[in-house]
Amino acid sequence: ELLGNVFENLLAAYNPETRDTARRRTGSYYTPRAVVDYMVDESLIAALSEKIAPAQDARERLRNDLRQLLDYGEDDEAAAKPFTGDEREAIVKAVARLKIIDPAVGSGAFPMGILHKLTLALRRVDPDNVLWAAEQVEIAVERIRQVYAAEPDVNIREETQRRVNAEFERHKDSDYGRKLYLIQNAIYGVDIQPVAIQIAKLRFFISLAIEQTPDRDADNYGIRQLPNLETRFIAADTLIGLGGLQGWLPVREIETLQRRLHRNRESHFHAGRRQEKLDCSREDRRLRGELQAALQKYDFPAADAAKVAAWDAFDQNAPAADWFDAEYMFGVKDGFDVAIGNPPYIQLQKNGGEMRRKYQDAGFATFASTGDIYQLFYEKGASLLTPGAGLLAYITSNSWLKAEYGKNTRRMFAESHAPLRFIEMGKDVFQNAIVDSAILLARSGKSAEIAKAVDMDKLADKSFPPAANNWGELRTSGERAWVALSAIERGVMDKMEAVGTPIKDWDLSIYRGVTIGLNEAFIIDGDTKDALIAADPKSAEIIKPVLRGRDIQRYVAKWAGLYLIDTHNGYGDVPAVDIDDYPAVKAHLDGFSPRLEKRYDKGKTPYNLRNCAYHQEFAKEKLIWMDLTDTGRFSYDDSGMFCVNTGFIMTDDDVKYLCGVLNSSLVTWYMNNTSLNSGMGVTRWIPVQVERIPVPRASASDRAELVGLVEGILRSKASR
Repeated sequence: ELLGNVFENLLAAYNPETRDTARRRTGSYYTPRAVVDYMVDESLIAALSEKIAPAQDARERLRNDLRQLLDYGEDDEAAAKPFTGDEREAIVKAVARLKIIDPAVGSGAFPMGILHKLTLALRRVDPDNVLWAAEQVEIAVERIRQVYAAEPDVNIREETQRRVNAEFERHKDSDYGRKLYLIQNAIYGVDIQPVAIQIAKLRFFISLAIEQTPDRDADNYGIRQLPNLETRFIAADTLIGLGGLQGWLPVREIETLQRRLHRNRESHFHAGRRQEKLDCSREDRRLRGELQAALQKYDFPAADAAKVAAWDAFDQNAPAADWFDAEYMFGVKDGFDVAIGNPPYIQLQKNGGEMRRKYQDAGFATFASTGDIYQLFYEKGASLLTPGAGLLAYITSNSWLKAEYGKNTRRMFAESHAPLRFIEMGKDVFQNAIVDSAILLARSGKSAEIAKAVDMDKLADKSFPPAANNWGELRTSGERAWVALSAIERGVMDKMEAVGTPIKDWDLSIYRGVTIGLNEAFIIDGDTKDALIAADPKSAEIIKPVLRGRDIQRYVAKWAGLYLIDTHNGYGDVPAVDIDDYPAVKAHLDGFSPRLEKRYDKGKTPYNLRNCAYHQEFAKEKLIWMDLTDTGRFSYDDSGMFCVNTGFIMTDDDVKYLCGVLNSSLVTWYMNNTSLNSGMGVTRWIPVQVERIPVPRASASDRAELVGLVEGILRSKASR
């Protein structure tokens, strides 16, 4: 953990030339150890139970035992006790075949957490490494079989056995052999920052080196050459693929070359002497040249073929590749069992939209120009998983859960995957990151499982992870916000929706406030109004009281004494206002030329307001409410008050009844838990959200009683 902090500080190092840090520039934040451990545990438990126990009842029991197996606080013997001999063998076999990726690896906190937890599990179920060593022989033989498309002969198998045995010879009951083959076979990382990859590799080198015991009488003190991790942790842009090379493997010649490349890279992993490494590097370069020629021979895009040939995994000074392909770079063809991590948080529209332009044509279904790059990592992570079985575990900002720009991400998970665990973490999880964060664990593919969820801000006990009795359910859909609800909250929401009728099904009308385009010109104070009327009494015909969003309160608005110059553009049979009929107003507006002419929201002339076909609705009895607010603010009005376009109006015969219902704390709670927000934590009370509010069609007597209460409130507020 101390080393982890050191490496994190390297990423946070201040650059005096740019006055920036790598972390801030790339949206990277250190994940607390407790969060890493929780996400690692839950993802490994889900992945291993899926591989070991197909039956649901057996899987549930196994999950509980695996949780104990991965608990650092448990005694080794007690943690392994629940497992039979067959189950221990099954666990070792499953661990040996896990494939886990962190697509934004940073300094390697999550892969390192995976390494430690899997090492712990192996140590407990296979203390002398007998099962683990046997599995490594089988995996090595499987690789040979795949490369040569034939069964290896006895000599090859015996040589493989000798090589594996040599790794365990001096460290038979230590963690060295466990870690070595976990690093080789199970754990992969990608990051667009080459320095992050170097730091992650260094952490793994150190973790492996400390498992060896020096021998003063042996060559090199008995310390074995550390593996080469260039093909396990790579610098690349995870989000950009090689679309033009989809379907390249079915060509036999290309398939053969790729198998030979993978075999050569596996040889490089264990290469100890410099000459061995150079030979592997040269062979890799030669095979890449042959592969480029073969791709061009079969009419694959020349630019993509050139990228494949140019990618040199062994060049430590090369910049990050501007593309990523898991099968070509890692040899992982059938997907990963786990994609885990803390993707960067960067708004796509920042830096002049450079990032938005980079990824908008990359084929992401979840892309939104106002969104964040971590949304693309969600989609990419899900696409890297084994179909129907892989597990995604991310911690990110929680803005996508309720913001409009997160709709496509919510739809992707709701329609195509199975959320399993969801934790609203609240603030202060990440040092120096001003975000609310959330953890999502989801399985690839659809299932009937109901996600367990919890909102940490609602709990009195903030200890992490939350206690089992605090978990509720995750309410999910693509169009609506995602929310963690307790059993009681879910019951209240279900009852509201069962008893109430959505406002959209009521016989009422909803309209937006007036769009002006230049408030300074058209919204005036009382003194200006009086001056215009004094200069020309006819001006009073087109000067109307108006509310801004901030003026709208519960029940009664706090009018700021402002007025709208209502040079409307015509509506119904009423013609547009002719500004020449109002010389004083015209002279006032001329003071704002040429901005008056340049504004987008104008009518037939620069003096007219934008077209508003429902202009006459402002004269009716109505409710007025504001867009962005944490609390429902519905003001009753029957005085002909206008509002600007940060507010909305609702006209209906029952507006006083609706005024009482919509201003209730229950409706505010419902909206805050079901509606989209601005992306800054404030709920958006836009019509499409308000229309979903379920309002009971009360009996005439109940309705009259509530209206009476509302009228009392209105009288009380009016007298103040």
